[in-house]
Amino acid sequence: MISIALAGKPNVGKSSFFKAATLIDVEIASYPFTTIDANHGMSHVRTKCPCKELKVNCKNCIDGDRFVPVELIDVAGLVPDAHKGKGLGNEFLDNLRQAKAIIHIIDASGGTDAEGNPADDVQFLEREITMWLHGIIKRHWTRLSRKAHLKPRLQASSRGPIEQVLAELLAGVGTDETQIKIALHNMTLDVDKPTNWSDEDLMKFADEIRKISKPMIIAANKIDIAPDECIQQLRSLEKEGRTIIQTSAVAELALRMADKKGLIAYLPGDSDFQIKAVDELSGAQREGLERIRTLLKIYGGTGIQLCINKAVFELLDHIVVYPVEDENKFTDKNGNVLPDAFLMKRGGTAHDLAYMIHTDLGAGFLYAVDARTKCRVAEKHVLEDGDIIKIVSTK
Repeated sequence: MISIALAGKPNVGKSSFFKAATLIDVEIASYPFTTIDANHGMSHVRTKCPCKELKVNCKNCIDGDRFVPVELIDVAGLVPDAHKGKGLGNEFLDNLRQAKAIIHIIDASGGTDAEGNPADDVQFLEREITMWLHGIIKRHWTRLSRKAHLKPRLQASSRGPIEQVLAELLAGVGTDETQIKIALHNMTLDVDKPTNWSDEDLMKFADEIRKISKPMIIAANKIDIAPDECIQQLRSLEKEGRTIIQTSAVAELALRMADKKGLIAYLPGDSDFQIKAVDELSGAQREGLERIRTLLKIYGGTGIQLCINKAVFELLDHIVVYPVEDENKFTDKNGNVLPDAFLMKRGGTAHDLAYMIHTDLGAGFLYAVDARTKCRVAEKHVLEDGDIIKIVSTK
């Protein structure tokens, strides 16, 4: 399952975001380090289920909307010099090892910092992660660079010695060799003479690896109370290529809890809701819901679901694929329509899907069937978003 970290300074609304997205009870308070041990919970990406198009009765979606699970990790609040172990820095950075992407939650109102510039928080977190990676590389660099310098390049492979030793070193922080190759390609370092790399080179490499292996979305939280000055400061970051989503975790949490109690009908990501139990709402509750409705009209939603969707579908470039056993009825062997939805990296093949379902299915792979066209496809057939696939295997 894809893991996404929720990061940010204390009191920016991380725990509210986490609870709104997972409906797991966590402590929410206005003092530092409310979150000490990381909270893990299941949230979802939202996508269109193929059932409407196929005109079949699917029980695994809500009126044509499919919610596919992902893991959220609400990590400890970050303080300056976390990479040196200050505050709960060690715990924070250790939790980041598991994450494929980061949703960086900042206080768009500027109320968390005395300086009141939320844009500074973005650069702050990026620097802490870069310094963390740089520290790991630098501690081992003398030994590793010599090892890479002395190790011959494999003749039958595009793998260079420096790529191999960096992959071994950084595997523990969730970085793979492909990402290292991309980072080296983006730079002008002499990969055949790593012993000549300066500390500045290592820092630039660490920053490049951060961008590639820990991609980030900025959740500009508390948008309902954010002054225009802070919004403009955040817009300047968008010009630098960062993705900024305006959010209100408090509004999302209120809607999710009201829906859970049967007071309203609301799906995460919707731009409106329907009141179901008018008589059970107090005057204050009705006023609160109407204020939230106004917020939804202005911003098109609370932004929480949009953050998760963009992290998975855009930052991580994943698609949704539906495996079935009966390609004619789009069911499993028990007759369940579109029983499963798998998130997989764009560019993945039918054979990759078989291994995701079960290693035995992948090992015995013969061919796959596109359930829409009923055509047989080979193991290297690249899957597209929304594909419905039957795997035929010897096992």
